[in-house]
Amino acid sequence: MQMSYFFKFLKFGLVGLSGMLIDFGLTWLLKEKLKINKYLANSCGFVAAASSNYYWNRVWTFSSHNEAVGQEFTSFILVALIGLLINNLVLYLLTKKLKMNFYLSKLLAIMVVTLWNFTMNLLVTFSVK
Repeated sequence: MQMSYFFKFLKFGLVGLSGMLIDFGLTWLLKEKLKINKYLANSCGFVAAASSNYYWNRVWTFSSHNEAVGQEFTSFILVALIGLLINNLVLYLLTKKLKMNFYLSKLLAIMVVTLWNFTMNLLVTFSVK
């Protein structure tokens, strides 16, 4: 991995950490306090985090100056939605099939999806055109 990619990944990771706090916080609030279905709560947390992450990754991680913000945001959200499907699949497999704790499973799902999101956003969403 080139050094610039390494630093981008570190920045992406820090942005992702802030997103994880948003994700976990909203998921917990919806699931535990408002008693919403855990998969719906998970999806809401994930989408809120993805929206925050777009802004910070555009500005800080990838320093994008793409004027087609709508197209860039759409690409970022599509990558995130595919990531959401992967996230829910991993969550389902770990909780239902392996009987793991929901929040530990969620953490592992986030790790898997982080690799997906970084790679696709580097190569597609924020690629220099």
